[in-house]
Amino acid sequence: MYMQAKNVLMVRKIPFFKKWIPEWLVKIILFMMTLPGITIFFLPLANINAAAGYYGCEPADIQFSVALFYAGYVGFYSLERRFFSFLAAKEYFLLFMTLQIMACLICYYTNEIHILFPIRFIQGMLFACNVNLSLSLIFTRLSSERGREISFSVFFGILICALPFNNLITADLIDSYNFNNIYKGAVFLYFPGFIFLAITMRHYRINSRFPLYKLDWESFAMFSTLLILIGYITVFGQEYYWLEDNRILGSTIGIGALLVLLVLRQMFKKRPYINLSVFRYRNFTIGLVILFIMYICRFASGITNSYFISVLHFDPFYLSYINIFNLLGLITGIIIACCLVLQKKNIRSIWVPGFFTLLMFHAVMYFSFDVQADEYNYFIPLFIQGLGVGLIMVPTIIYIISSVPLQIGPSAAATALAIRYLGFCASIALINYYELYEKSRHYNAFQDRLSAIDPSIKDFLHRQTTKLSGKGMLGDHAVKGAEKLLRESVNLQNQVRFAMDYYEMMVWMLSITLLLILLFPYLNRTVLYLKSKRLSPA
Repeated sequence: MYMQAKNVLMVRKIPFFKKWIPEWLVKIILFMMTLPGITIFFLPLANINAAAGYYGCEPADIQFSVALFYAGYVGFYSLERRFFSFLAAKEYFLLFMTLQIMACLICYYTNEIHILFPIRFIQGMLFACNVNLSLSLIFTRLSSERGREISFSVFFGILICALPFNNLITADLIDSYNFNNIYKGAVFLYFPGFIFLAITMRHYRINSRFPLYKLDWESFAMFSTLLILIGYITVFGQEYYWLEDNRILGSTIGIGALLVLLVLRQMFKKRPYINLSVFRYRNFTIGLVILFIMYICRFASGITNSYFISVLHFDPFYLSYINIFNLLGLITGIIIACCLVLQKKNIRSIWVPGFFTLLMFHAVMYFSFDVQADEYNYFIPLFIQGLGVGLIMVPTIIYIISSVPLQIGPSAAATALAIRYLGFCASIALINYYELYEKSRHYNAFQDRLSAIDPSIKDFLHRQTTKLSGKGMLGDHAVKGAEKLLRESVNLQNQVRFAMDYYEMMVWMLSITLLLILLFPYLNRTVLYLKSKRLSPA
């Protein structure tokens, strides 16, 4: 029924909006409708320490709240399609916008992390409603393939720009008020679109109300639980020493059991939640691998931000302005990628420069990490990182969706969305692993070499003791203060070495990826194009 409805939309322009509303304004408003949801997606990561302080929790809990939003989005994506045929577009819009405003108000009024968790999952489900309906209406109002590709690029461009953009617009707000005030701001973002839709949309229904029976709630529950458990073990696994903890062990067993049951259920259902036949197509599988690698590299920039704050001591407000260069790189990369897609370039000519720029970023940053540095040294590397992500993101998703037949395109989009979630979780797990073990390894190595009789150590302690005594500190206190400064210096070196080790691993992974792309001849004959208006937003 959902696909029938989409076919009807393609045949004629459906009067969802009143006649006096210009077409260009409708498209702008539909795009603007996705902005509040994209804003609150990564909102807790805008200042993870401020969020953790407000809720009285650990930074890992804040990361998990983002994973829950992502899991709600991914898990509900396939089930949401049935609601499109049950509700008229106007009442559907107003319903999930009202629920989203209520969810933001709950986030504003609560400071309990265990209340925040389920609300964040519900917000992810509502975001799936928002994205699917908004983009479906946009695509059906575009008569040309060129317009659909541009619209696709704009949406995903906004999505990947969300993190640096959130940091920019919320830095001053978080610095001046409690963290929860950003949810109050999110509430006000919904009101202009809510009022516009209430005034301009008509109560139009494509066909008679299609009853919501035989909803595959079981697959939704199993898939969502699977995603939540994956997010849980990747965020908290390192903290709990992985399988040594019963919670992580039980979650791992649960993931295995749910995965087997979910696959068997999809294989034997007449209308599967996700059609597993998408994995029969070689281009689709290659695209998923590339997308997964890109997402791991994308979130490695979080290590750079941690370095700026913990080692160079940039405040979050200043950091948000430095990341403008990353934002400019993302926008530039998206524009270039869109032009290449419109010119029907083969996918290799897009992936190679994209991954090469990411390789350059990680290599340059490897040699740029130091305990003292000027901020302007990082402007170009941040721009390059954004450029690489912008070049790869949109063409890869178009490549994935266009590599399968039209009838299973929604399953391809849902699978691509799940891979993006897995890439996000994998990046968290890798960073947590490296941060613990690499810091410990380097700390032990420093301890083996540090000695009170070492001339350089004696000189450092003497200089710091003299400096502290000169500022009026008593002799014994000055000695202890110098020893504390030595420990802080060692910790800074640990942070720098951990960042260098992680980026070295990224360099090797990107080098191997580039080599495989260059050596795989089939990619040179693969051209990107969108075959139908029935394109599904991944």
